[in-house]
Amino acid sequence: MVPCVRLFLILSFILPLCVVRGAEAPRVLVLANRDDPESLEVARHYVERRGLGERAIVALPMPLTEEISWAEFVSAIWNPLLQEATARGDIDAMVMRLTDEVGRTKIVTSGHRLDAIVICRGVPLRVAHDPALFDERSNPLAANTVLRTNEGAVDSELALLAVNGAPIAAFVPNPAFLGATNTGPADAALRQVIPVGRLDGPTAADAKALVDRALAAEREGLWGRAYIDIGGPHRQGDEWLEACVPELTSLGFETEVDRERETIPGHARFDAPALYFGWYAGNLNGPFLAPGFRFPPGAIALHIHSFSATTLRSPTRGWTAPLVARGVTATVGNVAEPYLQFTHQPQLLLRSLARGETLGVAALRSVNALSWKAILVGDPLYRPFAVSAEAQWAKRGELAPEAEVYARIRRMRMLAAAGRGEEALALGVAGMRKNPGLPLALTLAGMQLSAGDAAAARRTLGVFAALPSWRAADRPLVIEAAQTWQAAGTAGEGVKLVERLLAEPNLEATFRLAALKQGAAIARAAQDFTRAGRWDAEHERLTAPPPAASGAAPAAGRAR
Repeated sequence: MVPCVRLFLILSFILPLCVVRGAEAPRVLVLANRDDPESLEVARHYVERRGLGERAIVALPMPLTEEISWAEFVSAIWNPLLQEATARGDIDAMVMRLTDEVGRTKIVTSGHRLDAIVICRGVPLRVAHDPALFDERSNPLAANTVLRTNEGAVDSELALLAVNGAPIAAFVPNPAFLGATNTGPADAALRQVIPVGRLDGPTAADAKALVDRALAAEREGLWGRAYIDIGGPHRQGDEWLEACVPELTSLGFETEVDRERETIPGHARFDAPALYFGWYAGNLNGPFLAPGFRFPPGAIALHIHSFSATTLRSPTRGWTAPLVARGVTATVGNVAEPYLQFTHQPQLLLRSLARGETLGVAALRSVNALSWKAILVGDPLYRPFAVSAEAQWAKRGELAPEAEVYARIRRMRMLAAAGRGEEALALGVAGMRKNPGLPLALTLAGMQLSAGDAAAARRTLGVFAALPSWRAADRPLVIEAAQTWQAAGTAGEGVKLVERLLAEPNLEATFRLAALKQGAAIARAAQDFTRAGRWDAEHERLTAPPPAASGAAPAAGRAR
């Protein structure tokens, strides 16, 4: 990673803007590829669901590839979109008959009136590096060796549509970047650069579902748990992720934090991931690959990786598209190497969203480089916290049973944080009578233990033993219940749960290993050394390296 480049020279590219719009209907340009029927289908679905009207759609003929040249980008996308935006009054500018060295139409501008540009599946994803157009004199940042490229994301370029003559070498500092402060720049900065979001994914259905899930979450509120996967290759990224933990806790979400070097393992608890922030693996892995895995509606997931969005067509390659294929509502990614400090910062994204900003604005505030590599996938108008925790709880009767369980857990967490522990416990007990669920049982038992009532915790955990069978997705919760039995002073009951779990047919190998390891520890606590020894032996047998083949050549010595 290169040292953080100071944000400067922005006034060379952007004129100040004095006009700030009042409250009114969203003003959006929906960009579609006229030569791709599915792109038009996604665009029409979006304007219908958002009530924008088809006039919001700008359909332009474009190449059908994910990567295009600068010449194609300027002639097929930039210039015609700029012409349309200025004609509609979305960009306050006088259009000139001149072009810059890249071929972009020159304008005299005072900013824009857009809430967002929505890019639909079928619009190219990235602009290829063109050495003939690279001019390091246009941008002092290009003197840095690792920034000597004009490759970029189409979306990141279009964020500068209201800017005249921004350099394409290296990147342009983002004036709307939130930085380390809580207040961020004035609203004027958000009238200089444009929030951009992309409705895209492996299929057109995936792209359309992004807005459907956003609207569902805006009606019902976000429900589920939060997961943070810390332990990447650089301290800066770990610090960003650590900063998400108190933010999530203050929002009331039950938060699981993994600080191991490896990514979250496939056998870990990962139910209802409404919020996920982690790093650093090349491709989707761990619990995301479990059969039938789906995010809850409205989920926001971010995995920091340099090449997470090199394509949005594959359900398995990278992270961005595979997350969309598994039902995420909002995510980000990079079309090429951005370098860590120029990616979306998760703590800033979360902070902005929690304040009620739209996804598009929050994403723009959380990245410090434009005309660069980062993209947002999701509806930029989406407000995941449009429904507060209190409002969600007030209309809990309208929620599906699973959603109600997690809304109740969130309410319990917030009551406990406010010093109203007895109310939180009573709410959990009432929930176990009315709409019992294994996640609720674990939360309630944990709170009962913290309150010093181990007997009540043991009664609550009885729901695990009472169920005739468990779903595959419940197995990590069963392990956690066994450990909680141990904490409640009845490790023997936990041993019974593990033994029953290990007897299940078709138990995944990695999960069996985890159950054996945890089960042996619980059995020792119960002084059941027979089972502990048996489970230790099986774990050792399953993890032992295969015996060397007979007649194998001796190992080579160290090179000298």
